[in-house]
Amino acid sequence: MTFRKFSNVSVGRLSVRRGRTGTIAAVSALGMTAVLGGCGLGSGSDEVTLRLVAADYGDSSANGSQKYWDKLVEEYEGTHPGVKVDVSVYSWTDVDREVKELVDDGKAPDMAQIGAYADYADKGLLYKADDLLGIREQADFVSQLASAGRINGVQYGMPFAASTRLLFYNKTLFADAGISAPKTWKQLAADAEALKADGVKYPYALPLGPEEAQAETMQWLLSGGGGYIDSLGTYGIDSEENVDTLTWLKDDLVGKGLTGPVAPASLNRADAFSAFAAGDVGMLNGHPSLMKIAAAKGVKFGMVPMPGAAGETKNSMGVADWMMAFRKNGHAEQVGDFLDFVYSEKNVLAFSREYDLLPVTNSASVAMSGASQDADLKPFLDALPSSELAPVGKTSWATVSAAVKKRIGAAVSADGNPTAVLRELQLTAQRAE
Repeated sequence: MTFRKFSNVSVGRLSVRRGRTGTIAAVSALGMTAVLGGCGLGSGSDEVTLRLVAADYGDSSANGSQKYWDKLVEEYEGTHPGVKVDVSVYSWTDVDREVKELVDDGKAPDMAQIGAYADYADKGLLYKADDLLGIREQADFVSQLASAGRINGVQYGMPFAASTRLLFYNKTLFADAGISAPKTWKQLAADAEALKADGVKYPYALPLGPEEAQAETMQWLLSGGGGYIDSLGTYGIDSEENVDTLTWLKDDLVGKGLTGPVAPASLNRADAFSAFAAGDVGMLNGHPSLMKIAAAKGVKFGMVPMPGAAGETKNSMGVADWMMAFRKNGHAEQVGDFLDFVYSEKNVLAFSREYDLLPVTNSASVAMSGASQDADLKPFLDALPSSELAPVGKTSWATVSAAVKKRIGAAVSADGNPTAVLRELQLTAQRAE
């Protein structure tokens, strides 16, 4: 039998100690021992309800994340009669704001599965992973992702979902235009010109709308030799490399009408993915879930590394979403037990396969790497070790990310000023630090 590392919590004159079995032994000062609720905390007034706010990874009502969580919770509650789990799922456009409003109103959920954790950790609102998970469970996280979840060496953010980005292209449209997958920006622009001449609606889809502009932006900045962070680990948003990248996008793609009828600032990722699945997009950056969306519509597609200014981009962009637990409600034992279940190999694989994402644990990654059913994900798995993640460990990142979503699209508009927009974002980052 395997046990989670025990933790001791003083409650009045009781010392409470709990293992992964869910059994709680309470030892009073008089030496009396009582064993309470083998699989939970009993019933009636002793029942605990955990509240989780989570993001929606589905692309339709048929596979929305609420269905995933409902099924998982039903299985968990079936063996833990003393614990109920109430899950509320929101779109990525809304979920971070929903959690912030709950926290600001003094109604923090027990758990949140969202895009950033560091600002909550900095305010002392989160449990450390040590308070929730055992050493074995923490060690199973993919090291690169686990590192991104630490602040000053302490794990607060637990990776929940991961992906890398590749350039998707429509093989049929490329064949009709007589072109091949690009390796450089110059080739990408030439391919986009050929696709436009062939009547393709979106030669290159550039989603810089508020849904996920920070990710599309980061992929392009990396391809130009820049990024959000400089070599010293500080913000370098207005670097010369970044200015050159956005200026190229503005002049050589957007300015030449190669990004389609919707202005990049108004185009969200989900809409770009839907357009690709409809056969209206020649190229776009995509994560693994786009494979299922496109295949379901019969689109024949290829995937290659993101083109760079002079060749293939050395570092792909990696993305991780986070699970965190708030201290306010004091349910560390129950939350830890539930998260042990969530992060079991079976459930990590089920979630990753449902939404074509990369596993965040080593055990599930090994299982996926050796499974023929997951062969399509191998290019993304291969890109993960050399990928670069957004600076999610910075407490300022949530503020910076929100500012990028709001402002970056304007930088590549007809009257946009990349230098000025990047400078504004740099100042925002510095003030938020």
